[in-house]
Amino acid sequence: MLPYATLLPLNRHAATSLSQQLTTGLIHLMQQGLLAARDPLPGTRTLARLLAVHRQTVVVAFDELEAQGWIEQRSCRAAVVSSRLPTVAPQPFQSEAARHIAPRAAFSYPKSRPAAAPRPAAPLPLTLSSTPDSRLAPLAALARKYRALCLQPARRHLLGYAGANGSLALRQQLAEHLRATRGLPAQPENVAITRGGTMSLFLLAQLLLQPGDAVVVGQRSYHGADRAFLVQGARLHRVGVDAQGLCIEELAALCKQQAVRLVYVTPHHHYPTTVTLSAERRVRLLQLATQHDFIILEDDYDFDFHYDGAPILPLASTDRTGRVLYMGSLSKVLAPAFRVGYIVAPADVVEELGHWQRRIDRQGDTVLEQGIAELFAEGEMGTHLKRARLAYHQRRDVFCQLLGEQLPAWFTFEAPTGGLAVWGRFADCVDLPEVARQCQRQGLGISDGKLYQTAVEASPFHVRLGFAALNSEELAQSIRILSQVLQHLYPG
Repeated sequence: MLPYATLLPLNRHAATSLSQQLTTGLIHLMQQGLLAARDPLPGTRTLARLLAVHRQTVVVAFDELEAQGWIEQRSCRAAVVSSRLPTVAPQPFQSEAARHIAPRAAFSYPKSRPAAAPRPAAPLPLTLSSTPDSRLAPLAALARKYRALCLQPARRHLLGYAGANGSLALRQQLAEHLRATRGLPAQPENVAITRGGTMSLFLLAQLLLQPGDAVVVGQRSYHGADRAFLVQGARLHRVGVDAQGLCIEELAALCKQQAVRLVYVTPHHHYPTTVTLSAERRVRLLQLATQHDFIILEDDYDFDFHYDGAPILPLASTDRTGRVLYMGSLSKVLAPAFRVGYIVAPADVVEELGHWQRRIDRQGDTVLEQGIAELFAEGEMGTHLKRARLAYHQRRDVFCQLLGEQLPAWFTFEAPTGGLAVWGRFADCVDLPEVARQCQRQGLGISDGKLYQTAVEASPFHVRLGFAALNSEELAQSIRILSQVLQHLYPG
């Protein structure tokens, strides 16, 4: 008889029942070849005594094994392993390793290159990243909506399948919101809801690009967009970015040399430098799109947060040729965990996006989308946006004052007109990756700059330092840590 007490260790403190553990353990022995077809099994009383469990636990396990086709139980005779199981060569017994998934796959597959340095294993008390402050989000109101939508009988139809392009209620509310705030003449049929900006980028790359297509981005650009285009096999062409945004004359020169399929821009606040594309260049970009037949993908990731004067309306608000696709996200408005993005496009493009979404996700989080739609309809989202804009405006001012007072010898920057982060440059003497490591040891997370380093730069010096997620006291503590690290590394 096999040493069942050794081969079938049972954990009485596990969430899984003992009978289920026993079922799984016996299946594992059969798959290993330690129990072969037609081998007899111990009686239920015998196995219960060997394993120190109640006999009914073994009876339940045997019944489940029979129902799944692993064993055959016969009246007044011992149960046996099913005669229909194929022969398996016995494998060496491995009491622990056999209970873990193999550390590596037994097949080959193309591996992705990591896009950025891994984040710290544990969240840090302070992080200067360009994320919103979830403490400001209307979470209580959204939670009440979510609960009501789940529990009210009249709303149960929302728990079923829905359209692939998202909740109609949210598409209607977003279309109205975008018309009122951005001048976009959008209707619900022009709006597709996605699970955030990253999904929007990959969907559009899949839909619009073929391997070898030329895509133009800034010399420094959003790495998530670069990755989406490269995965699709596009060739990236980088053009300069200065104080007026993307250098359109460089783009015009490139268009004369070859066909361009798509130009990716973040004109409101260029990522990562935060500069705004000038009015002259906006007009010229739209002209070039018509002249050279390319698509403009406008990523307006932080339109809602503009502090100095009125925000500049999107390119899409003046496009009447159907060449500008517009995308945004509510993750910056609420919190990163709420993956709700949107794409505004001609109706035929939105319909096609629905086919792509159905292939990979079927539909989004209908209940969440409905809850957000109701917050828009009731004015809660508008109120939240005003509160958040005021809070982030104040935090920008505090942050820039702290940077100017405490880091003038090491860090140069210009205060951004909007957004959630400051773009700047450390002095040539600063080893930015080492500064980031030292800050992390002090509980402060900052970028090491490698994400923004261009091919012609020997070392990273440029960085985005976010201010939105921290209040004034936390910002002061963060800059104090950064200043102390710099003074320690570079005294005098």
